[in-house]
Parts: sequence; structure tokens; C-alpha cells
Amino acid sequence: MTIKDNFYNYIQGLQDTITSKLEAVDGKAKFQEDLWKRPEGGGGRTRVIENGNIFEKGGVNISAVHGALPQSMQTYFGVKDADFFACGLSLVLHPKNPFVPTVHANWRYFEMYDKVGAIVDQWYGGGQDLTPYYLFEEDAEHFHAVCKKACDTHGRDFYAQYKKRCDDYFWNTHRNEARGVGGLFFDYLKADQSKDMNAWYSFVTEVGNSFLDAYIPIVLKRKNLGYSQQHRDWQEIRRGRYVEFNLVHDKGTLFGLRTNGRIESILMSLPPHVQWRYDHQPETGSAEAKLLEVLKNPKEWT
Repeated sequence: MTIKDNFYNYIQGLQDTITSKLEAVDGKAKFQEDLWKRPEGGGGRTRVIENGNIFEKGGVNISAVHGALPQSMQTYFGVKDADFFACGLSLVLHPKNPFVPTVHANWRYFEMYDKVGAIVDQWYGGGQDLTPYYLFEEDAEHFHAVCKKACDTHGRDFYAQYKKRCDDYFWNTHRNEARGVGGLFFDYLKADQSKDMNAWYSFVTEVGNSFLDAYIPIVLKRKNLGYSQQHRDWQEIRRGRYVEFNLVHDKGTLFGLRTNGRIESILMSLPPHVQWRYDHQPETGSAEAKLLEVLKNPKEWT
């Protein structure tokens, strides 16, 4: 079995595992599934959950697309007349309760070919990150501890390296603050003297398999906490910053738009209710201000 077939089989199974668990935890809503095809080649399986007991909106999507690399992406990668294959699983979950954090994860594989079909480049990428609206430090510590455990058996410096990349990547430069409390982010994992593509496969899939352990205990701990409209307003204001990052900075969103991806699947990551208030500032010393302090100065959580 080829590397790309092996990884696509993996993300199909992981999508089933994650959506089944999320439905069980929510207890009300079920995922709606859409199968779609891309005219230029490939397609995907989009699964969206809405208006549940816990999850106000979320998606767990897989895709495998291929064809000629668009001119904009050829310029980006510095190549000419290249074809590509890309597959991955991408998820975003927006809970209803402001005390339950939003979460994002993505695991992907990419190949680039010359005009006779030979592979000229290939790599893995992905990660998972947490975006709370109210900061419970033990939740961030738990999420990062699971991420570190997944990394440690594959490289002693992996967690520190990919945690730093996550802090750097999910940074709203126009706001000078992080999107959330981070996690892991890695890209362009290629065969080298230390690891071949099979070793990178083992690493990426271990991170993918750790996702539910990282996130679900936090959901179960916070889902029944009472909240007010003030808490909800703050959640929606912070969701606005989430939208800003995804539409301005996120490479995955831009790649999907530039390769004629399915627009509903690409924009699935956007929350259903958002607020933008002019120059909103939380009260000094408040829980909202505590969150902003951490977002402006990322912490070490393990």
C-alpha cells in the first residue's frame, strides 16, 4: 500500500472514531454527512454537528484532492508545472457553554509530482490546539500534557519544538495576541537522516490518536457549569478573533480556497454566533482580563 493510501485509510477510521465519541458525549445532536467531489480531482466526506446539548457547531472533515497545482500555489512553493495530492482530516468544535473551550485539529499528507508522475516532494503536517474563553489552568495543563506524551516517544525535543511553532503560528499579528493556549503545530515533516516517512507516519498518527484523550476530559469537566449572558457575550467577542485568524492568516483556509476546495467544508470552522464590539476592553482584574494576559504572553504549561 502506498503512503498516501495508508494515510487516507487512517484518517477515514479516525473520523469515524472521533465523530462517534462526540455524538456519545453530546447526547443529542448527530453529525450530518455530505460526500462531495472536486471537479479537478478528488473529493471528501464532510461531517457537521449543530445545535447539540454541548456542541453548538462543529465539523470533522476528511478530504483527498489531486490534480494540477494552481498557479498561485506553484508560486508559493517555487515550482513550475507541478501536480499534487493532498489528504487530511480537519476538525473544529465550538461548544455552547462558554466554559468549554473551542478546539481545532488537523493531520495531513501532501505529495508533489513532476509531469511524468514521479514524486518530487512529500511531507506530513498537522497538530491540535485549544482556544478557551475562560482560563482554567488545569485544563491547559492537561491538554499540553497529553500532547507532550504523544511527542515524547518520537523525539525528546518534539514537544518543545512543536509547542513553540504552535504559539508562533496561531498568533493574530494584527491583534498582537494568540488565538488560544496552543498545543502542537508541525509542517513539512520530510524524510531525513533521523526519520523516514514511516517514522513520521507513526508520529503524526500518534498525535491524531491522542486527540480525544486531550479534549474530552475537559468537555466533561466543564459542560454543566452555569453561565450568564455576560459570559456568552465574551465568548462571542472572542469567537470574532477566531474568525479573524482563520480568514486572514490560516494557511489551510487559503490552500482550500486557492485549490477550488468545497467552500462549505472550508468555512465550516466559523462559529455560528459572533460579536465584534468597537474597542471592547474587559474590566481590570476580571476573568476575561486574565485570559487576555495569557494570550498576549504565551505560557509553558508542562
